Amino acid sequence: MEKTFTRIDTTETANALIDSLKEKYGEIIFHQSGGCCDGSAPMCYPKSEFYLGGSDVEVGITHGVHFYMGASQFSYWEHTHLTLDAIPGNGGQFSLENGTGMRFIIRSRLYSDEEWAYLSQHPVKHCG
Repeated sequence: MEKTFTRIDTTETANALIDSLKEKYGEIIFHQSGGCCDGSAPMCYPKSEFYLGGSDVEVGITHGVHFYMGASQFSYWEHTHLTLDAIPGNGGQFSLENGTGMRFIIRSRLYSDEEWAYLSQHPVKHCG
């Protein structure tokens, strides 16, 4: 049986915040912003209110939520495992966690050789 690896995971703290947002808003998605108004931050949106295009990729699904990123930004991060976490603070201006007293952040690390060998054979999905 082949061992599998993910590109993104969540912490228990992030999972609790995700659960509360799903309860309030229904289906949600994440998009790692490229830097505009809120810097480079994971932004959370109602699934029905965010349109993905050909310049976006699906990094993975974590805690039942799809996580996307712009393809050009992903080219810088493709060798990096992401962990979605939540810490006290104010969320991004347009992100659903704004006003909860918590904000999502990304923690990252480089893949091990074993992880990269697997993931390089399993590319991300392009949207659009």
